[in-house]
Amino acid sequence: MRIYGLKACDTCRKAVKALNGAVFVDVRAEPLERAQIARFLDAFAAALVNTRSTTWRGLSQDERAEAHADLLVRYPALMKRPVIEDDAGVLHLGWSKDVQAALGV
Repeated sequence: MRIYGLKACDTCRKAVKALNGAVFVDVRAEPLERAQIARFLDAFAAALVNTRSTTWRGLSQDERAEAHADLLVRYPALMKRPVIEDDAGVLHLGWSKDVQAALGV
């Protein structure tokens, strides 16, 4: 199981703590490849971009109009997190009760 997020994110820390043995990938320290971002976007579409974040609010209107993949490459903190890939390769977004139940937590 892999958890993609930011090491400073409280929600990511909760997921790591609850999912013993999961590998944590800090997307700032280890930037995602375009293929990974494309896979995440295929699974979650626009929900992957956190439009409530400080980073999003700091973007110009022109930047906000760019492709989501380009924005996520440049600004990894824009990714809604955590993105969790379970052992079967299924992707989950966030740390809601539904995600926790799906992962058996």
